[in-house]
Amino acid sequence: MSSNQQKLKHQQVQYVEFLSRDLDKVKAFYTAAFGWTFTDYGPEYTAFEGDFVDGGFTFGAPLKGSILVVLYSEDLEGTRTNVLNAGGLISKEIFAFPGGRRFQFLDPDGYELAVWSL
Repeated sequence: MSSNQQKLKHQQVQYVEFLSRDLDKVKAFYTAAFGWTFTDYGPEYTAFEGDFVDGGFTFGAPLKGSILVVLYSEDLEGTRTNVLNAGGLISKEIFAFPGGRRFQFLDPDGYELAVWSL
């Protein structure tokens, strides 16, 4: 089974696509904060590939109220530091919830994402 086939899980998120005003800035942010790598497909699209989900950014103005994408971290405080060092803004500090802890942040385009840990 190929690595792409291993990602295909019934009724699970497989690809996430965002709009971005500045593809170079958003690539620099996610590379610095999370170590993501990108493949450009022309001047208006860039894609990233992960072990469990793939995604991309296309040129355009982000829309407020989009879905919340949640990432997992084995070191929540370390990931928070990486987000801040990469230029992200913390929108909700680390808090506990049943099953773990998480924080939320805004990326350079204003998207709000969350990171959780056990």
